[in-house]
Amino acid sequence: MLLENKTAIIYGGGGTIGGTMARAFAAEGARVFLTGRTPAKLDTVAAQIREAGGLAETARVDALDGDAVNSWVDSVASTAGSVDVSVNAISMDGLFRPMIEMPIGEFAASLEKMARTFMLTTQAAARHMIKQGSGVILHFGGSDSTNHSPGLGNVQVGFDMIEAMRRQWACELGPHSVRVLSMKSGGIPESFPDIPEMAQAKQQIVDATLLKRAATAADVGYVAAFLASDRAASLTSTQVNITAGALVD
Repeated sequence: MLLENKTAIIYGGGGTIGGTMARAFAAEGARVFLTGRTPAKLDTVAAQIREAGGLAETARVDALDGDAVNSWVDSVASTAGSVDVSVNAISMDGLFRPMIEMPIGEFAASLEKMARTFMLTTQAAARHMIKQGSGVILHFGGSDSTNHSPGLGNVQVGFDMIEAMRRQWACELGPHSVRVLSMKSGGIPESFPDIPEMAQAKQQIVDATLLKRAATAADVGYVAAFLASDRAASLTSTQVNITAGALVD
């Protein structure tokens, strides 16, 4: 049990990525606390975890509200005794259009939203992890320094911003034995809407890989559980590449 007696917080726990991580963490022994915007989705994930014998609790928390985030994390720490893992898997507002056509206000607002939620959730967890002298903060998205795809709008820019934040947080939290990591997937087809219009985009992700298979939601869960565990104790300030060779480091 990689995460036995660990406490994990997951923002966006009702989504494809957040839910997958939650189930994987719980399967490895963690007690998971899930939050998101849609209680029904959170309850579904929590029910699946409990049916499998795991521990899960849910709450509706606005991850852009500093008071709400800090109050909830404090309550988790008080209830569980620690905050060992914090994951922000909240979906970004993707603006897929040429930069030259992008409304400046809309572009700036989307990046401000990302920066705000990642700062708030990281700060809230870091306060407790510093006191404990341990912890893992995990981001999902990753940065592609070789990007040559037009039309990504704010998406790659936003991921690059989060990676810059990850590097700075790792420098500041490292002396307290708190690790900060991110995962780069190249796209998870299962997280796309299951509609015919998405078929081409899903196939393009597969075609771009060296293994001719895209990373799956299950892959995300397995790797995330390892990264959050003590077996990855030497990893920090890096992004872990699970793109199946689509993005070569």
